[in-house]
Formats: sequence, C-alpha cells, structure tokens
Amino acid sequence: MSQPSQLDHEPPPAASVPAVAEIYAEYAGFVWRNLRRLGIPNEMIEDAVQDVFLVVHRRLPEFEARSSLRTWIFGIILRVAARHREQRVLRERRYTPVTQSLLEGLSQPTSQDPFDDLVQQRAADLIEWVLSELEEDKRDILVMVELEQMPVVEVAKVLNINLNTAYTRLRLARRAMEAKLRDALGDEDAEATS
Repeated sequence: MSQPSQLDHEPPPAASVPAVAEIYAEYAGFVWRNLRRLGIPNEMIEDAVQDVFLVVHRRLPEFEARSSLRTWIFGIILRVAARHREQRVLRERRYTPVTQSLLEGLSQPTSQDPFDDLVQQRAADLIEWVLSELEEDKRDILVMVELEQMPVVEVAKVLNINLNTAYTRLRLARRAMEAKLRDALGDEDAEATS
C-alpha cells in the first residue's frame, strides 16, 4: 500500500494532446487563412505557416489546455504574423518587391461564371484591404471573432486582455471596419442614416 505522502507527489494524468502531425492535418488551412487575413502576403505564407508549426512543435509540451488548442494556435499565429510583418517592412526598406498578383490571378482556376468569380475576388480583396487598413489590435480581434467565430472569452485570454476590454475593442473594431467599408464603397446614404 502506498504512503499518503507518495500519493500527494504523483503528477496528474496528462491530457491527451494530439501529435504535431495530427495538429498540422487539422489546422493547416486555419493557420494559412488567418496568416493571410493578418496581412501576410502570398509570397511569405508558406514560410509563416512553417514558422507557426515549428513553434507548435517546440511549445506543445507546454500546452496546458487552459484554452482550446485552436485558440492556443491562434495566439501563435498572432505572434508569427507580427514578426513576419516586421521582417517585411525591413526588407521593403532595402528593395521594392515585385508583385505577382496578376500571375496568381491568371493561374487560379475559374468557375463557369466569370462574373461570379470577379464578384467573389473583389469582395475578398475589399475585406483584405479593410483589414490591412485597421490598427493591429482591431484587426486581430475582428479576424478571431468575426471571421473565425472564436468566443470573445477565449479571444480575451489569447490577447491577454480583460473581457470588458475585449468587448469594447470588438465594438470599436466593427465601427472602424464599417467606416472603412463605407469609405471604400462611397456609401454616403449609409453615413447619413447612421
């Protein structure tokens, strides 16, 4: 029979955390999509995705399940995206990158209706532009809550802010996004009724 003092020192059973390969299989699309939303250009996405999963691999033993795995990964995405944006600014100071958006547009498969493709591409471009125009804290919370449908409680934990602050920031971010959309679309009627 075990002594009570021995029982007190046994570590709690470890929560089952999936292997990095399983995490990659489940979350690669999530990581890619949110890095793009957070301002990482297409030519840097693969490197940024790899960096996220390197951090996941290195930090996975530290994951304590205080939030969902998805939320924890989003916190990593935020930090990697910020680092890549900083690196991009430094690189752009040295030389002007050549954009490949035209080549990428030509290489994309199209559906049966070119007009639908154009409308979808324009809508995606508009959202991407609006997100790029927002302050980083507003963009981060909008992507997490509105686009990824994460609960504000978890978002507050990832951003390390008070829950009331998170709701306030979200409200301000929504207003800023609406204003940018009105400006971009030239919708004066919406401004008059607001």
